[in-house]
Amino acid sequence: MDSNGLSLLLLLLLAHLAGDFLLQSQAWVRSKESRHHLSPAVYLHSGLHGLLALAALLVGAQPLLPAGLAAMVIAVTHLAIDIAKSYAPPRARYFLLDQALHIGVLLVVWALLIESPVWLVGLGGWLLQPAPLLVALGYLLVLRPTSILIALIMQRWSRQVDTSGMLADAGARIGMLERFLVLTFVLADQLVPIGFLLAAKSVLRFGELREDRDRKLTEYVLLGTMLSFALTLCLGILIRRALAVM
Repeated sequence: MDSNGLSLLLLLLLAHLAGDFLLQSQAWVRSKESRHHLSPAVYLHSGLHGLLALAALLVGAQPLLPAGLAAMVIAVTHLAIDIAKSYAPPRARYFLLDQALHIGVLLVVWALLIESPVWLVGLGGWLLQPAPLLVALGYLLVLRPTSILIALIMQRWSRQVDTSGMLADAGARIGMLERFLVLTFVLADQLVPIGFLLAAKSVLRFGELREDRDRKLTEYVLLGTMLSFALTLCLGILIRRALAVM
């Protein structure tokens, strides 16, 4: 891919971010969430994205007619996606899905506009190679499957601690994030940050130690943390060894 093609993609992404996060007021957001397709804001917002996309395409040296058609496609798809999102509850998964759909449209438009999208075929072929598939498998394993395994192992002690003062599912989410970071550090051959991460959590938990109830809860959380770290470290080392012989 030449620099002009990359510049065009970056311009489209900059236009999207400006339209969605810099030039959209909270009044527009509230109007879309309450009135859905009846809100004038959803049409103004989509029109703004079309104009920003058109400006980005023209700055990227695209001819006027293809740029105008591409901007129209971006505006219409943005309108449809935003109307659908306005009916969804305000959750992270819907925000991420919304952004993924918008960026997906931009990628498709960009791929159709650049002269030689052959690199996309090469990228698709690389993603289907054993190495990236193995890494993707590792990341999937350290999320929900490992959480279930740790919960089953920790059943022996879970009945002995009072978790009524803890946020619902917060421990599982923290564990997923920890394992994601640990696996990333192992695959990047950066083990020092793992020590800092473990030390920071240990200090945090023992800083809350005041009475017997707190001692049991602290030991329970630290046991789960050590188990989580150990499983992820072992998996990361196995993946690195497998990648080395591929």
